[in-house]
Amino acid sequence: MHALKKHRPLRRIVLASAATVSGMVLLLSLKPHTSPTLATADTESPAPSSSSSPSAGAGPGTRSVTGDTVQTRWGPVQVRVTIESGRLTDVTAISYPQDNPRDQEINGYALPQLRREALAAQSAQIDTVSGATYTSEGYRQSLQSALDSASR
Repeated sequence: MHALKKHRPLRRIVLASAATVSGMVLLLSLKPHTSPTLATADTESPAPSSSSSPSAGAGPGTRSVTGDTVQTRWGPVQVRVTIESGRLTDVTAISYPQDNPRDQEINGYALPQLRREALAAQSAQIDTVSGATYTSEGYRQSLQSALDSASR
């Protein structure tokens, strides 16, 4: 006689409940991904052209560097970084797709996440924002070119 026969529904209910609880425990025990807090700039990407200029009103040791404009499927992406005493202190997207409401919606949530990731990682080795793959890749490339220029 099989353990899960139809005349023993209570046994099936108990086994299904135990499997559900076990699955939930395993799911909740997973640790979230955390970015390293200190990393150096990756120098694999070439930086053919970028400009740098001191920030207005910036103190000694503070530089503002603009990365390359990266053409993506939905439009150009370009960032400007501020580096103070060798640390990345600000990243600003100065050019990004915003031609239609959908672009504005996507970049409205993607750009702040990319900025937080870059400041936390102190490099261009950041995660792609789901739903904003092209913007994320352009942001990463422009950020890398700015970091490369700043390290020269």
